[in-house]
Amino acid sequence: MTDSEDTVGVTSLTKHNEATHQSLETIQKIRHYMNSQVIGQEAVIDQIIMALLCNGHVLLEGVPGLGKTLLVRTLAKCFGGDFKRIQFTPDLMPTDITGHVLFDMKESRFKIRRGPVFTHLLLADEINRAPAKTQAALLEVMQERQVTLEGSAKPLPKPFMVLATQNPIEQEGTYPLPEAQLDRFLLKILLDYPTESAEMALTQKVTGNITDDTLALDTQAAFLTPNEVEALQVSTTHIVLDEQVSEYAVKIVRATRDNTYFLRGAGTRACLALVRAARAHALMRGSSFVLPDDVKTMALPVLRHRVALSAEMEIDGFTIDTIIQKTIETVDAPRL
Repeated sequence: MTDSEDTVGVTSLTKHNEATHQSLETIQKIRHYMNSQVIGQEAVIDQIIMALLCNGHVLLEGVPGLGKTLLVRTLAKCFGGDFKRIQFTPDLMPTDITGHVLFDMKESRFKIRRGPVFTHLLLADEINRAPAKTQAALLEVMQERQVTLEGSAKPLPKPFMVLATQNPIEQEGTYPLPEAQLDRFLLKILLDYPTESAEMALTQKVTGNITDDTLALDTQAAFLTPNEVEALQVSTTHIVLDEQVSEYAVKIVRATRDNTYFLRGAGTRACLALVRAARAHALMRGSSFVLPDDVKTMALPVLRHRVALSAEMEIDGFTIDTIIQKTIETVDAPRL
C-alpha cells in the first residue's frame, strides 16, 4: 500500500469517526430530554431510540399506567414530528386506520380522507384487542410505509414508526397477533415498574402543580427536524460490521431453530433485525464499529417475539427470555 493510499484511508476513518461523534451528540440530546420527561425507564428509552435509528417498529408490552403514551409523545416532541394514537377495539375497522375515499356532494367529486397512519409516530394502543382483519391493515403500512387507497399508493411521512402496545396480563377479549405481523416489529420491549426512588420522584412531579394524573410535557421547542432524524438513520447504516460479527448474529438466530426448547424458531428477518439493532447499539455507545457484545445485548428484544416455547418448557415454568439467554450461551462469540 502506498503512502497516498494510507493517507486516504486515515482521512476516511477520521471523517467516519467525526460523523459518529456528531451523531452520538444528537442521540445524547434525545436521551437526556426523554429521561427528563419519562422517569425511571432509562433502558426502555434507549431501546426505543435504537429502533428509531434503525427505522424499525416497536412492540411495547407492559401493564397500564407505565407511561407508554408519554414515551411516544416525548419522542415526537424531540423532532417536532406528528403523533397520533389509535385505541384498538374489537369493532375497529381497517378503514379507521388507513382512511377511505368518500364522495363530496357539494363539489361532486371523490375525496380521500386520510387515516391516522399518516403521521410520523403512530401509537397503536392495545393492538391485540382488534380482530385479525384490522391488525392486517397495518401490514402494508409497517412493511411498505405506504397506504393503498382506490388503487393508488400514498406514501407515509418520513420518518415513520409504529409503536404498538399490549397488556401481558389481561387476555380476555384479545386476539393473538399473527406471526407475519409480529415479525415486522424490530424489537419487543418489556416495560416494568420503575424503582422506588423513580416512582417517588414521578409522584412528586405529577402531584406538585397538576390538577389531574396526566404528566404534561414541558414547553421546550423541538431540537431536531424529521430530516435530521433521517440523517441519523443513514449514519447508523454506516457503522462498520465485520463479517465475523455478522456470522455470529446469523448463528444465534439459527440456533433457535435447532433447539428442542423452541416450538418455533426465528426466521431470516430476525438476522437482518439483529444486525440492524446491533449497529444502533454500537452507535449509542459511541463506537464506529459493531462488537459481538452489541449483537448479544440486542438478541433478547429482537428475538423474544419471533420464537415460541415448546409445551414442555412452558409447563416447567421457563420464560422465553431465559431460554433465549441459554441459547445465546451455546454460540461461541468471535474474538476480534
